[in-house]
Amino acid sequence: MSHPETPPIRILVVDDHTLFRRGLTALLARDPGLAVIGDAADAGQAQRKAQELQPDIVLLDNHLPGVNGVDALPALREAAPKAIILMLTVSEDENDLAAALRGGAAGYLLKTIEGDALTSAIRRAMQGDSVVAPEMMSKLVAAYRGATKVLPEGSQSIAASLPSNTPTDNAGAGVASLSPRELDILRGIARGASNKEIAREHGIAETTVKIHVQHVLRKLDVSSRVHAAVIATEHGFL
Repeated sequence: MSHPETPPIRILVVDDHTLFRRGLTALLARDPGLAVIGDAADAGQAQRKAQELQPDIVLLDNHLPGVNGVDALPALREAAPKAIILMLTVSEDENDLAAALRGGAAGYLLKTIEGDALTSAIRRAMQGDSVVAPEMMSKLVAAYRGATKVLPEGSQSIAASLPSNTPTDNAGAGVASLSPRELDILRGIARGASNKEIAREHGIAETTVKIHVQHVLRKLDVSSRVHAAVIATEHGFL
């Protein structure tokens, strides 16, 4: 008996630069598992499109005319409650990262990302993972080590943006239970490396890395690569 094919991941692209939207749409179209179903140039247009199309993923730039992407997050989440929102921006500012996580974004990616890494991040987000650019990972985990700068009054640290139940206090036993290969995988996670990058570094199959990642998350008793990276950094693996 034949089984129906898995439907493609439906994506809404939000960016004020027409050429970037077109280029990103063309890039994603090369993957048969992804489908760009619409695009928008500003927050208001994005909200209307999100409500109309109900995408699976919203790729959201931060620097939009009128209302910034992070400020548009509540309206977008209301318009498309089931959509997963990933920031795709040039901003490496830790306050933008914190605001995005507080606002409900499931990831924070930079526009310098490679095409394969972007499609991988989209799929990881669909599986419930939080995806953060490697360049931003150090800022995220530094917040847990008290290494972030003093923020202006009324603002909030990156650490406060993460879920309050991040299990870092009793993670020592979980780290001690990891095999040498799983420790290698954890180091890669802490750097923000993708499964493909970790596989290439260690000369193993990407599917093998995926299995190791699942084992690492289970042993550390966390559900996210971001949480695993926090633990890895606190235990000196980065």
